[in-house]
Amino acid sequence: MPERLPRLIATDLDGTLLRDDKTVSPRTVAALAAAEAAGIAVIFVTGRPARWMGVVSEHVHGHGLAICGNGAAVVDLHRGSALIQVRPLPQDNALAVVRALRAAAPGVTFAVERTVGFHHEPAYPPLAADPAAVVAPVEKLLAAGPDPAAQPVLKLLAYHERLGPDEFLALAREVAADQAQFTRSSPSALLEISALGVSKATTLADRCRRRGIPPSAVLAFGDMPNDLEMLAWAGTSYAMANAHPAVLAATDRHTASNEEDGVAVVIEELLAGR
Repeated sequence: MPERLPRLIATDLDGTLLRDDKTVSPRTVAALAAAEAAGIAVIFVTGRPARWMGVVSEHVHGHGLAICGNGAAVVDLHRGSALIQVRPLPQDNALAVVRALRAAAPGVTFAVERTVGFHHEPAYPPLAADPAAVVAPVEKLLAAGPDPAAQPVLKLLAYHERLGPDEFLALAREVAADQAQFTRSSPSALLEISALGVSKATTLADRCRRRGIPPSAVLAFGDMPNDLEMLAWAGTSYAMANAHPAVLAATDRHTASNEEDGVAVVIEELLAGR
């Protein structure tokens, strides 16, 4: 355990705070409330878009902020996921990534996550059918509308059905690292692509700086490659027992799995020891 209580807890959601059925257990709800009662701020830091934050919106206390889209957006969950900050992916960079990946990985398909919704190419496999989604070639999906500022691109997603997830990630970074930030959080070969310099870590660092909280006073939890930068930035970090091997190797501290309420376990031990 850290020698002092942290001032802020930053936790990933899927595979970390949430159980596999995408719920927050009563034990974890109680632990989060106890942390905030002890004066520790809690902020959710996720790859999810703001519209998928209903799973935790009832469990927000204190400032009520969440970092979504791997750092591309900050939302206020007390105000129905109202956008506080957006760090968009420029169109030129997104199109350059599309060209590079099509040349390096034939068969790749794309989707676009905007602040106003999700759209995809015909061959892209969406998680669920969305009647509001535009289905079209990615060049059309990335085309600026009448008011580009009203619907910025938060993430470009790239999927490949034949490549391995880590293989695809390494390839993308090799051919287009100068155009965008690449990461992944899915067990499939699905890449999440943000603007250069945009990650969970950089947006969390910015929010902490605004509150006068140094990295040494932050406790972070995560399980997948898109958490690595955040876990490295925070003064104290825990990988879940179910974490990706790269995350387990990069962290000195490990806790129980998400199914065993690993985040709650650490919070309970922290508070019991102080």
